[in-house]
Amino acid sequence: MGERADEREGRGLLSAPRLRHGTPERAGLDAAELRHLVREVRARTAGDRPWAAGAVVVAGRGPVLAVREAAGWAVRYTAYDEATDTPVELPPAARVPMTVDTPFDLASLTKLFTSVAAVQQLERGTLGIDARVGAYLPDFTAAARHGITVRQLLTHTSGLRPELPLYDCADDAERLDLLRAEQPIGVPGTYCYSDLNMLLLQYVLERITGRTLDVLVRDGITRPLGMTATGFGPCPGAAATEDQRRPWAKADRGMLRGEVHDENAWALGGVAGHAGLFSTAPDLAVFCRTLLAGGSYGPARILGPDFVDLLFTPPGLGFALDQPWFMGELAGRGAAGHTGFTGTSLVLDRATDTYLILLANTVHPRRPARPDSTPRATAGTRVARSVRGM
Repeated sequence: MGERADEREGRGLLSAPRLRHGTPERAGLDAAELRHLVREVRARTAGDRPWAAGAVVVAGRGPVLAVREAAGWAVRYTAYDEATDTPVELPPAARVPMTVDTPFDLASLTKLFTSVAAVQQLERGTLGIDARVGAYLPDFTAAARHGITVRQLLTHTSGLRPELPLYDCADDAERLDLLRAEQPIGVPGTYCYSDLNMLLLQYVLERITGRTLDVLVRDGITRPLGMTATGFGPCPGAAATEDQRRPWAKADRGMLRGEVHDENAWALGGVAGHAGLFSTAPDLAVFCRTLLAGGSYGPARILGPDFVDLLFTPPGLGFALDQPWFMGELAGRGAAGHTGFTGTSLVLDRATDTYLILLANTVHPRRPARPDSTPRATAGTRVARSVRGM
């Protein structure tokens, strides 16, 4: 028996449908649940001390974008007053309203693009999933000596600590020396989320391809998919992040807008495997839809279906799988996604062919003492129930 046209399309043999705007009903989603989703996001950006100054939510199923909403402000504050422990608001006329097309500092969502770039090299045979990092980076002596593998970097099981104070180094040479000498502090094979995994993976990719990470992401992912609003900074029109100052931050940089928030990514020039990308919710919807469609979008193909499957094979390569703390009730059947420190998140659920992007500037004007992912989980639950409600 030959494959049906829809089966061939799902395996990337035909052009995958592009996203289009439509009603919840057209997407096969319950409109009442999605109205609740939008109201809740709007409520989270209102008041004197909101969860976020502003937010954008995009959700859909299949090729239909059923929700595209913006709330609050891309820029609401001018500073944070440490003495009074209060934000310093801009006059209403000077604030910048949030729009659906506002770019955000993606923070750790950057890791997903680094991971896809790595799996592209697996598909091409230039990288081995169980190869030792030392085979590609013999000058990274500690990683080589401890036998850290590419798979361990992608699954956060290398034993490397969460981060290093690269922002305190005098120059790039000192930063590189620190990375080369960094030894695992945990037992290899045991999960420990670490930015250093993606930094080492960046160096591996750049060594084997001879191209920098920003070029690999642009030429291998964003350009083919038409994600014209996605790229490493600077990004002057982005939503503002933080009045970055000690003691709550690790560097004294003032109010940030369009420059990477992560201190280590900033110290590395804005292009890093763990942080540095800026994007919009509509662009990220294209990214989600591409992976849900087996690696293709329109005529473009960035991965073959088998390698998309590899990304989502437990425990996931770069992607976190089935995490209720930020996915809500979308978790449970292989949902994949990630969060970012600045307030960003995305979830795609292959079981229901749905996707949810929630971008918020929760660190504007200052990072919270206790980050709260309840709004993310609540949004995921609304989308999950919108599927079940039909």
